[in-house]
Amino acid sequence: MGVDAGYQGAGKRPDVADDPHLSQVEFRIAARKSKLAAMALPDRVAESRKASVRAKVEHPFLIIKRDFGFTKTRYRGIAKNLNHLNVLFASANWVMRARAVALMG
Repeated sequence: MGVDAGYQGAGKRPDVADDPHLSQVEFRIAARKSKLAAMALPDRVAESRKASVRAKVEHPFLIIKRDFGFTKTRYRGIAKNLNHLNVLFASANWVMRARAVALMG
């Protein structure tokens, strides 16, 4: 399970530690910045990969929040919320593509 540094100690939480299934999960939590300098090079490369994946995943959320102003939860029913999010992420894909093309040309 890949998560960010905000989840430090997730494996020690009582609800996770007491559950036989969840206690077997290997949490791939990003290391804190202060620990990166002391790591060996292969470990730093692995941490860099985690950060790279996270950046790619978080970018559409940034666009949806910043460009489309979708920052608050709306309670309109599951189907309407799902449809709205699908449209927002499709629009975010178009925006990212348009910006990439604009940078190339």
